[in-house]
Amino acid sequence: MPSLSVPLESVDLLLCPVCAEDMRPNEDSVAGGISCAAGHRFDGAKQGYINLLTGRGTSFIPDTADMVAARSAFLDEGHYDALLRQVAGTASALLEGVERPVIVDAGAGTGHYLAAAAGAVPAARAVALDLSKFALRRAARAVPQALCLVWDLWRPLPLAGGAVDLIINVFAPRNAEEYARILKPGGHLLVVTPAPGHLDALRVRLPLLAVDEDKSDKLAASLARDFTPVSADSLSVPMQLKGEDMRNVVMMGPNAHHAGAALAPGDAATVLEEPETPVAVEARFNLSVFRKSAR
Repeated sequence: MPSLSVPLESVDLLLCPVCAEDMRPNEDSVAGGISCAAGHRFDGAKQGYINLLTGRGTSFIPDTADMVAARSAFLDEGHYDALLRQVAGTASALLEGVERPVIVDAGAGTGHYLAAAAGAVPAARAVALDLSKFALRRAARAVPQALCLVWDLWRPLPLAGGAVDLIINVFAPRNAEEYARILKPGGHLLVVTPAPGHLDALRVRLPLLAVDEDKSDKLAASLARDFTPVSADSLSVPMQLKGEDMRNVVMMGPNAHHAGAALAPGDAATVLEEPETPVAVEARFNLSVFRKSAR
């Protein structure tokens, strides 16, 4: 795989994860790396990302290479394109009139949604945060202008306060206090979560995680201290999925840890029955927009 250079036009947005000093490019780094005045240095990987996790790293489990491959295969088939368009359209509307907006995708994964949002707002600078280096390798190619950083979203984010116009959070953890800190006054947070009934046709076949009926209320409550609700939309996407598609949609997210053993590649046909006969499956999403509250 050819080496990529890490794009560093957005390095001015970063704070050192060790000492919180401003970051700057390393002139002697071939792939692109950064350091602070105190000498903490982070080299760019040849796949186009920078790993900022140091010391003890994180106790959370990042998405594996297999999970990332399943996600890419499923999304590349276009099954979630309706969601992709809505995320891009919402980002464009929220950033209308902002001259040089900054978009952060918190839990960017393969960069699928960040690429759409950045494409809808060509002047935007983009930052992708994710715990999985395997995901960020793909994100670096999907959004070549984005600064892709391996980071744990539950830690203080390595971004300056008040530097960001829009945070995208698609099926990812929500660190409300940190999201509010890095957003500019009046900045927005776009959250996408599964809605009740999401993938129910697969739930009768496999032990998938349930979606809480009151998930939207819990989301709003968890953000109430730092954010004001702006809008809430729902989206239903009917799909016709064959066996491999069904396996991929399960394996690409948290369900992989619960149903993955039943979906080993050689067992998919048995578990999902007639894998080449399409099955009607509905994806359901909630898209919620919040504005940073004034304090």
